[in-house]
Amino acid sequence: MKVTLDAQMLFDEQELEISAGSFSRDSIERTVPGLDGVLSIDLGRRSRKITQTGTLRAKSRAQLDERISRIAVFMDGDTHTLTTGSGRDFANLRMDSFKTGIENASGTGIVTDYEIVYTQLI
Repeated sequence: MKVTLDAQMLFDEQELEISAGSFSRDSIERTVPGLDGVLSIDLGRRSRKITQTGTLRAKSRAQLDERISRIAVFMDGDTHTLTTGSGRDFANLRMDSFKTGIENASGTGIVTDYEIVYTQLI
């Protein structure tokens, strides 16, 4: 099974890493007259960051630019689903940043590193 974003195979499997951060909690703390200390109100679980890194390969610069454009379209503010090669789903992801590195010539074409940072919304 390939890594997909909204069921589209956009990424190469080689050197692909997905790391998920921890969910956080939020709260409001207030002082209340007559109470010693503070009142803490738990607002529940919040979002977490998920980082995806890897390399993109193409036979030509034009094909690499097309691949990059197809991925950049997902920086639209909507939520998406990332499915890993092992079948794990990360739902409700908003793509916050997509950075590519320096393009290098390889034996089969052109290669660039990339990093995508998602926020998994609750």
